[in-house]
Amino acid sequence: MRSGCRKKPTAPTLSAVLALALTFNATSAAAQTVCGQHATDKPLYLTFDTGHMAIAPLVSEVLSRQQVLVTFFLANEKTKTGGSSLDAEWAPWWKARVAEGHAFGSHTFDHHVWRADVAGGFVLRPTAGPQTGQNQTLTAAEYCAQIQRPATWLHTTTGHTMGQVFRAPGGKTSPALLAAAKACGWSHVPWSPAGFLGDELPSSRYPNAKLLQQALNNIRSGDILLAHLGIWSRQDPWAPAVLEPLIVGLKAKGFCFATLREHPLYAAAFMLDARKK
Repeated sequence: MRSGCRKKPTAPTLSAVLALALTFNATSAAAQTVCGQHATDKPLYLTFDTGHMAIAPLVSEVLSRQQVLVTFFLANEKTKTGGSSLDAEWAPWWKARVAEGHAFGSHTFDHHVWRADVAGGFVLRPTAGPQTGQNQTLTAAEYCAQIQRPATWLHTTTGHTMGQVFRAPGGKTSPALLAAAKACGWSHVPWSPAGFLGDELPSSRYPNAKLLQQALNNIRSGDILLAHLGIWSRQDPWAPAVLEPLIVGLKAKGFCFATLREHPLYAAAFMLDARKK
């Protein structure tokens, strides 16, 4: 398992995801959006968290070929080339994704995984950066600064303004953590149960063919889908085998793809005048 990768969602995360699913069911009309030029009531929201980045060129090629826009959640994670996902080596790749029209959110700069609430703040364990693997206690303001750093990097590097959405590493949160993030302007984005695409699960138990068929069978309209730009532990890489067949198969079932800019719960977080640069 890659450093700091998400395991199965904790109970609070599952509750949040189930609440999101109920929202979609109760307000199906509100889930209508525009994918490309066609109005549809079957949108999907494909999202990618950063990772070791070795498959990032392949992912961008598939997305371009299939004309699919996604939402990327940025953290400065270790890469297979010895750098980090937000270093100078990867700046041109991110600039190209901005030019293509993808959307962006924060994954916390040092990929801080929530561990516990404590008086005055939170215990978190970064899986990137100078204090990798060490528990830290951050105040609410310090945690907000961690969320903000990828947004600042993106704007400085590309001139693009990030939406005020973030995904907690591992999907691990607490009500207090979410409240602190909300107080400084950030909306948390989980994923739908069927949208957990399984690219960080062990290949021996979850081969690519199984993951592909499971996703094609279970994904429903309005789902937020989760994948990564490289998982260290996955022996049978997910994206080369699954990503394009998954997109093609879902399109054949009448689904289309939109970014979180078009999502009924998160569209407001992408308003330019709501951003703090």
